Amino acid sequence: MERKKASDFPQELLNLFDGYVHGQISRRDFMDGAQKFAVGGVTAAALFQMLKPNYAWAIQVPPDDKRIKAQYETVPSPRGNGSIKGYLVRPANETKLPCVLVIHENRGLNPYIEDVARRLAVANFIAFAPDGLTSVGGYPGDDEKGATLFGQVDSDKMREDFLASAMWLKSRPDGTGKLGAIGFCFGGGIVNQLAVRMGMDLAAAVPFYGAQPGAADTAKIKAPINAQYGELDTRITGGWPAFDAALTQAHVPHEGHIYKGANHGFHNDTTPRYDEAAAKEAWQHALDWFDKYLRT
Repeated sequence: MERKKASDFPQELLNLFDGYVHGQISRRDFMDGAQKFAVGGVTAAALFQMLKPNYAWAIQVPPDDKRIKAQYETVPSPRGNGSIKGYLVRPANETKLPCVLVIHENRGLNPYIEDVARRLAVANFIAFAPDGLTSVGGYPGDDEKGATLFGQVDSDKMREDFLASAMWLKSRPDGTGKLGAIGFCFGGGIVNQLAVRMGMDLAAAVPFYGAQPGAADTAKIKAPINAQYGELDTRITGGWPAFDAALTQAHVPHEGHIYKGANHGFHNDTTPRYDEAAAKEAWQHALDWFDKYLRT
């Protein structure tokens, strides 16, 4: 299928799809709302297919790339769901390196997130991307099924699974003990929560369009935060000014970047909401932030 851009669709339709992705409306509601944009022989169902992820587009680093070593690992999580499985990727060399936890969106460990982990390995980090859907069988290979499964997981236990993953990764003998975290959408919110809970154990955090904690929780954060937002994603980006002020009050080093004309999900290169310029700039901010705080 030809890759479409956000500009190929009315913003109202993109917002409608965003509501579906985040569980605010059902698929049927999306179809009903999309009907008015179904013109020129394009059906609402066809629009849905155009807006859905195409994971073939996300492969920037192939799984068998000779620069990396990748495997699946299972991490004990006694306070969570017992254990959590994830994708561990590191450069092929044997040197000790800083580690980065990668937290997925609200669909589970899909091919896009696995590719993000490989991109971090190519940038000389050890990356681990846990699958929050482990307790219900793992990411099912289909985003809609993933969304259904997501609603079946105990969210408190899933958060404990992510915390267990973070501590496991930080303590790995092939790591330096310096841990960063990056997350997207739901995962961006989890990264902010980990920063609240982990204090000095988290050395740097890069949340992409993630829900922000309140001022009382933000006061507990020690990890330098570099937050990435889309200008058109008012649902999430609207929370940045208060978060910015609370981080300043807590004396936490931080930056916030709002990309003009970008939608929620702009880094995800499997959907039309992908914004190449914003994604590349935000990714460079992430790498620079991790280089600054994890390699010293």
